Amino acid sequence: MIFEGSYTPVITPHREDGSVDREALVAQIEYLIASGVHGLINGGSTGEYYAQTLEERMELAGFVKDVVGDRLPLMVGTVAIHQPDSIAMAEHAARIGAAALLVGSPPYAVPTERENALAIDRAADLPIMLYNYPGRMGITMGEEFLDRVGRSRNFCAIKESSGDINRVHLLARDYPHVQLSCGMDDQALEFFAWGARSWVCAGSNFLPGEHLALWRACAVTGDHDRGRRIMSAMMPLMRVLEQCGKFSQCVKHGCEMMGQYAGPPRPLLKPLNKDDKRQLEQVVRVLKRTVAKMEAGTQAEAAE
Repeated sequence: MIFEGSYTPVITPHREDGSVDREALVAQIEYLIASGVHGLINGGSTGEYYAQTLEERMELAGFVKDVVGDRLPLMVGTVAIHQPDSIAMAEHAARIGAAALLVGSPPYAVPTERENALAIDRAADLPIMLYNYPGRMGITMGEEFLDRVGRSRNFCAIKESSGDINRVHLLARDYPHVQLSCGMDDQALEFFAWGARSWVCAGSNFLPGEHLALWRACAVTGDHDRGRRIMSAMMPLMRVLEQCGKFSQCVKHGCEMMGQYAGPPRPLLKPLNKDDKRQLEQVVRVLKRTVAKMEAGTQAEAAE
C-alpha cells in the first residue's frame, strides 16, 4: 500500500453524558472527505481510544467503515495495553475491510515490541503503518526492531512521532523501503524535505485545507520556499497543540470553531478553559488569514 497525502485521525464527538454522538461523527467524516483529505484513521489517540472499551472500539471502527465505504482508505488503530486486545482490533479491522492498521507498542508495560507487532501482523495480514511514539509508549522502535519487522511485506510505513530529527535521518537513509510518514507536526517541513509523502495530522480535523496546502507545496510541487512560508504561519498552532498539554481538547475545540460539533472529552480529561480557548482561537484566525492570502496569490499567478 502506498501512503500518500494527509491522513486525519478522526475525533470522537461525545454528548455531555459521555456517549458517542454518531450523527456528529458522520458529519465530521463527511466534512473531511469533502475537504479533500486522503485517508482517515479510527482508533487513534485523537479519537480517545484509551477512554473506550474494546467493544466500543470495534463497534466504532465498523460504524466509521460503513460511513466511509470505499471513498477513502480507512486505517484502524490497534494500540492497547493488553496484547490480546490489540490482536482482536487487528482481526476486526480485517473483517470490516479496513485498508491498513496503525500499530504502536503497548504503553506502560515497556515490552520488547517486536513480539507485539509480529503477532498483529500474523493476525490480520493487512498493510501496517508502524507508530513510533516513545513519549507515550515508553520504548523506541529501534534498528533491531525495524530489521526484524522489515522481513514482512505488510510493514510498509512508519509514523515517526519521537520528535528526534535524527530518527528522520535514520529512517530516510537506512530504511528507504519503509515509507516515512510525518507524525510530529512541528517538523513537517523537515519530514517532507527528507522524502515523506504522507502526514498523519490531527489538526486536519479542523484545518484540513491549511494542512493540505503545506503538503502540496512540499510533497507535490517541491516548492520548499513556499512550504517554509506556510510552515511559518502554522508554527504557532503547532506549538499550542504540542506544548499546551491539552492536545485532544484543542483539536475538539478547533472542530467546534469550524461549526462541527465535537463535544467534551471523556474523563479524566476536561474541556479547555476560557483562556485556552481564546489563545487557540486567536492563533487559528491568524493562520487561516495568512494561508488564505498565500493560496489566493498562487491562484492569481497561475491565472496569469
